[in-house]
Amino acid sequence: MVTTADLALQLLTQRVRRHIVQMVYAARSGHIGGSLSATDIMSVLYSRVLRHDPRRPDWPDRDRFVLSKGHCTPVQYAVLAEAGYLPVAELATFRRRGSRLQGHSVLGRPQGVDSSAGSLGMGLSFGLGMALGGRLQSRDFDVYVLMGDGEQNEGQIWEAAMAAAFHRADHLVALIDRNGIQNDDRTSNQMVTEPLDEKYRAFGWAVRADVDGHDLAAIEDALLWARDVRDQPACVIFDTVKGKGVSFMEHNPGFHGAPPSDEQFALAMDELGGDE
Repeated sequence: MVTTADLALQLLTQRVRRHIVQMVYAARSGHIGGSLSATDIMSVLYSRVLRHDPRRPDWPDRDRFVLSKGHCTPVQYAVLAEAGYLPVAELATFRRRGSRLQGHSVLGRPQGVDSSAGSLGMGLSFGLGMALGGRLQSRDFDVYVLMGDGEQNEGQIWEAAMAAAFHRADHLVALIDRNGIQNDDRTSNQMVTEPLDEKYRAFGWAVRADVDGHDLAAIEDALLWARDVRDQPACVIFDTVKGKGVSFMEHNPGFHGAPPSDEQFALAMDELGGDE
């Protein structure tokens, strides 16, 4: 039986995907495939798990979110808009000169963005610093870091993973969006990082792997599990589809960072269930 709350979450993910496609189409640039793969994870995180308040974006005890795959700002901005951090209409300014909504996340632009991003691989270090800072201040907020599977090639990821386990950073949660595509090719053709679950466990993390990153109930269950882990950091590895929700974008490396054409935009919006 689908509850009212379940239906509301499904409609949220639909709206977020529509926002993503509209933003990238209007800007004629932006990272659409990886944003669509992370939509369900982000929607569940912000609506069901993350402790936050758009009326108090600087609330000291809020949970923090770090977008380590920092080029996927369309999903971050769309979710923040739906949560009330910025007007939905502002999404139309994505990547325009002078806009707060840049191609990579910038701390405080808009409020609700807790970290800046550039080169891949830095987010887990940022998140660890936040978690340890919270410990020093005797606060109990959690820090969630969303990474891509291609990012796991970066050495800084593993330095942070080792340090997090050493410091027993149990308020740190790593979320890996494993969609199998890195830029314009398969991740396995660039660097074999599997088995990721065994590697994180060997580094001292609690791990839940092979979670369906498009099953909303499974996502929520995994996030709640990770939130309750103590004495060690937690990692959830989600299996996702790059370009999820738009048939011709799914599993398609060509839509890593390319906008849809006019015809493709119309088709995508039709598939996503609404008027453009």
